Amino acid sequence: MAGPPLDPAEVAAALESCLAAADAGTAPSVPDLRLAVRGTLRAFAAQVPGHSVEVRVPPYAAVQCIEGPRHTRGTPRAVVETDAMTWLLLVSGRRQFADAVAAGTVRASGERSDLTPYLSR
Repeated sequence: MAGPPLDPAEVAAALESCLAAADAGTAPSVPDLRLAVRGTLRAFAAQVPGHSVEVRVPPYAAVQCIEGPRHTRGTPRAVVETDAMTWLLLVSGRRQFADAVAAGTVRASGERSDLTPYLSR
């Protein structure tokens, strides 16, 4: 995912703001949600580099990650898609990947699409 550099402190503050909103049962601000999703997706892709899985959090961002066969055109072999708040709950350790899949808030298909080992690092 290309784009201008993101300040890690600003990403962390946006993530905390979004999680606090979730705890309060309110909607986070769109700018905080956008920054938190983009920042955490970039960090995730840096932590598990590769091109075999595409993680999508529409409408904010998508990244390719995890070693394996490279995706170059069309629909990738492995896709994980979720909403912004679910992604933030996953990367913060507040939600388990398998639970989100079972609840239907994460759609994961294809080889290597189980992110459990990478989210628990």
